[in-house]
Amino acid sequence: MLGGLGAAVFILGLPGRIAIARRHPEAEAVYLMGWIGFLAVVPWIQALGWAFKPTTVIDIRYLPADEKRETEAAIARLTGQTAQPPATAVETPGKSAPA
Repeated sequence: MLGGLGAAVFILGLPGRIAIARRHPEAEAVYLMGWIGFLAVVPWIQALGWAFKPTTVIDIRYLPADEKRETEAAIARLTGQTAQPPATAVETPGKSAPA
C-alpha cells in the first residue's frame, strides 16, 4: 500500500519536476497541471507533453532578460530556494553612461 502511494506521488509530480529541470517558463503551471491530472488522465498526459515542449516562442511584450528573471524566480520558488537579486550596473557619480 505504501509503495503504491509512493509510486502515485512520484508519477503525479513527474511533469513538474521535468519542467523545473528544463527551466521551462511555465513550470509552475506544468507542476500544478501534473498534480491536478490525477482527477483525469488526459490533463496529466498534456502536462507531461508540455514539460518537454521546446519553449522557443518569443513574447514581444516582455524583454528576454525580464522573462529570464521571472522564470528564474518561479523556479527558485518551486524548488524552495531564495531567488538571487539580479545584478545591476552601477553608475559612477559625475560620469554619464555611454550612448
